[in-house]
Amino acid sequence: TASGLVVERSHPPPQFSVSAMAGADKVLTALSRAGIGLGALAMLPSLCLFDVDGGQRVVMLNMLSGVEDKVRGEGTHVRVPWLMQPKWYSIRTRPKLIQTTTGTKDLQMVTIHIRMLFRPSVDGLPSIHRTLGEDYDERVLPSIGNEVMKATIAQYNAEQLLTHREQVSQEIRDAIVARASQFNIEMDDVAITHLTYGKEFARA
Repeated sequence: TASGLVVERSHPPPQFSVSAMAGADKVLTALSRAGIGLGALAMLPSLCLFDVDGGQRVVMLNMLSGVEDKVRGEGTHVRVPWLMQPKWYSIRTRPKLIQTTTGTKDLQMVTIHIRMLFRPSVDGLPSIHRTLGEDYDERVLPSIGNEVMKATIAQYNAEQLLTHREQVSQEIRDAIVARASQFNIEMDDVAITHLTYGKEFARA
């Protein structure tokens, strides 16, 4: 210009091509998918593997075919996530205390306590899970214990329960062992721990 001033022209911001933007988007998508894939791979061992500790067994519930007949023993096992659901059972011997009040042959009331030492039959675990569930002991043992004690005590007079205690205990044991075996429950021991009489017998 005549005044000697120099006017600088402003430059427009750089423009990225559509193809470059699309390429960057593909790279980010690929990285995101790779990250998700690595995360999934890291989770696979916990989803596909499970451990069975000593004193345990696992019954497998297949969501398509039901309870499998094969029982998993100690060690690490493979499962298909969401399709196969392991159910853990203790096979260690455990105690169960049962108490009932019932009448003798001569109509005296007695309260009797028994202690059972029980464990599930390993081969019978699939049947236990199908028919009874994981709380099988709570569903079966009080019922058969009360049933056997009442039936046995009703065969004896009150005094005979004292003089024939070993015989009564053996009859109760044999009957409970037989009844429990029908539900795939094994008894290591059954014993009378307490036997008390009602006030009427004490007065007599």
